[in-house]
Amino acid sequence: MKPGDDFKDKRILVHVCCAPCAAPSVERIHLDNWGEVGLYFTNSNIYPREEFEKRLVYVRRLAEICDVILETDVYDHAAWLAHIHGLECEPEKGRRCARCFEYNLIRTAELADRAGYDAFTTTLTLSPHKISQVIFAIGAQFPKYVPYDFKKRNGFIRSLQLSREYDFYRQNYCGCEFSCRHSG
Repeated sequence: MKPGDDFKDKRILVHVCCAPCAAPSVERIHLDNWGEVGLYFTNSNIYPREEFEKRLVYVRRLAEICDVILETDVYDHAAWLAHIHGLECEPEKGRRCARCFEYNLIRTAELADRAGYDAFTTTLTLSPHKISQVIFAIGAQFPKYVPYDFKKRNGFIRSLQLSREYDFYRQNYCGCEFSCRHSG
């Protein structure tokens, strides 16, 4: 499956990192006529836990606005830290980020299989701070992964517009404590 195929009878699970990135991504998926869209908030990389909870509040609001299912993973920052162990000092866009993407895509693929979704994708490609090709390479390991590049078609600009329209919280760092060092 790839963007542009006929999806009207298919279900897709979307890993979402935050409401600002998810809103234009869900809009695009709806435009591609997927039969059913589910959101999955699996983000144990987010630190501190209060930040995780704050982002989740706005993702819940988005799910209500879009009338889509929202699944929420347990918060297990220790498991995420173990997954990226040894890469804590890597620069942004480096190997730590790739391992983080892998962690969230593995969890999303597992839920997609358990819950009977036909496909899954991630909103991570919307951010201008993420290298979509790295995400696509990791996603290619999973047969159900659909490589959406949500940056295209002015996705990030649409994110800004929808965030203002819905008054979504916009964070100023990716999520982990290591990305905080690099935020403005």
